[in-house]
Amino acid sequence: MSDSQSDAASGAFPPGFLWGAATASYQIEGAAREDGRTPSIWDTFSHTPGKVLGGDTGDVAVDHYHRWREDVGLMKQLGLGAYRFSVSWPRVQPTGRGPAVQRGLDFYRRLVDELLASGIQPALTLYHWDLPQELEDAGGWPERDTALRFADYAAIVADALGDRVENWITLNEPWCSSFLGYGSGVHAPGRTDHLATLRAAHHLNLAHGLGAQRLRAAMPARNRIAISLNTAVVRPLTQSPEDQDAARRIDALANGIFDGPLLDGAYPEDLIADTARLTDWSFVRDGDLAAINHPLDALGLNYYTPSLVSRADDNAAAPRADGHGTTEHSPWPCADDIAFHQTPGERTAMGWTVDPTGLYDLLMRYTRKAPDLPLYITENGAAYDDKPDPDGQVRDPERLAYLRAHLGTVRRAIQDGADVRGYYLWSLLDNFEWSYGYSKRFGAVYVDYATQARTIKASGHWYAELAKTGRLPKEPADSMT
Repeated sequence: MSDSQSDAASGAFPPGFLWGAATASYQIEGAAREDGRTPSIWDTFSHTPGKVLGGDTGDVAVDHYHRWREDVGLMKQLGLGAYRFSVSWPRVQPTGRGPAVQRGLDFYRRLVDELLASGIQPALTLYHWDLPQELEDAGGWPERDTALRFADYAAIVADALGDRVENWITLNEPWCSSFLGYGSGVHAPGRTDHLATLRAAHHLNLAHGLGAQRLRAAMPARNRIAISLNTAVVRPLTQSPEDQDAARRIDALANGIFDGPLLDGAYPEDLIADTARLTDWSFVRDGDLAAINHPLDALGLNYYTPSLVSRADDNAAAPRADGHGTTEHSPWPCADDIAFHQTPGERTAMGWTVDPTGLYDLLMRYTRKAPDLPLYITENGAAYDDKPDPDGQVRDPERLAYLRAHLGTVRRAIQDGADVRGYYLWSLLDNFEWSYGYSKRFGAVYVDYATQARTIKASGHWYAELAKTGRLPKEPADSMT
């Protein structure tokens, strides 16, 4: 038994396991029009009537742009060893082209310096969905030029921060950017074109590869480059050949379309065959796959809930975006005959089933697929209807139970041989939850949106104890406040 397996078996996580939390720029920063920032696709989308619940926008969000010192102080209270944040592309390169705006970069310089001074490792995500609107106006991710623009942007940020930030993530959840942004239209920019979906997926992959090359050229060799995928755990409703084939097809669209070129240097043959009536994939040019297959230092995995699918019939559930609710337009190209079903069990406020076995399956899948590649859980968490008690404390026993179950699963995966190096809780703060606006709360820290006051939740105190000891705390939520 390895040392890490022994630690897991004894109830502890391995020494050096990284305990972090994550956020995204548009969800927390606010300051949408300050210091030269121009609109992103999410500014445009959220200001379009009917696109976001309650007409909410990220104009102010949780005002992290002005409250970052306070928020780093909260990270210290939580005992975080790492903080994963994203850079707002239109804040540092407003049109997606040309030179950087130093005022925008200065914000991230200050943030990184404060993190390092506080003993917190910064983990920088270059793209968490806020494409400059001018690049979308020129065609967005379905156009090859957007990948080239991303590579230039990556070099700008690397030149500014590569000497201080060692952990880099190129893209967050390219499936959401392509399938929800261009397929179902429930995310920005809100388009519904399945060919554009596949083109966007490829150009996001290419952006990763070209961006990684530019990062390598600009940064010290010690720096690590990764990508965060929301790879799906896809299960058939029954063991019938039809349902198993439905699961295979969705797996190719959810996972193979990204991990195929990233890890194997090729798109899966079944994916190409399944989508042949829509495209011949001629947008993939010579040299693209080699660029996308640029060596990774780690793989980030985001997990919330598994998917359950079947071959559709007249009584089947309508196709829905994986974990993102029922939509008028399916995000899945060439899959109109496949239905998604609610998995059984307890649900979060998002309607997502609580199923930690999916996280275990995900970790073991990539342990088998890429045995030499370290894994990080770059997002995992749950939304619940949190409210302060009369004494001002926020007790969230459902989230605490969710975290205990999922982190127990991580420990079991490590025991079974998964090289998991760290865990980033989603999210540090309650924030703008995309098309759900401010109606869903994922944070370890409660935010009163009217006053911007922050309160660490019971689950946050529990997580702080875990980060301190490296062992799952046994205390009930009430004793963690």
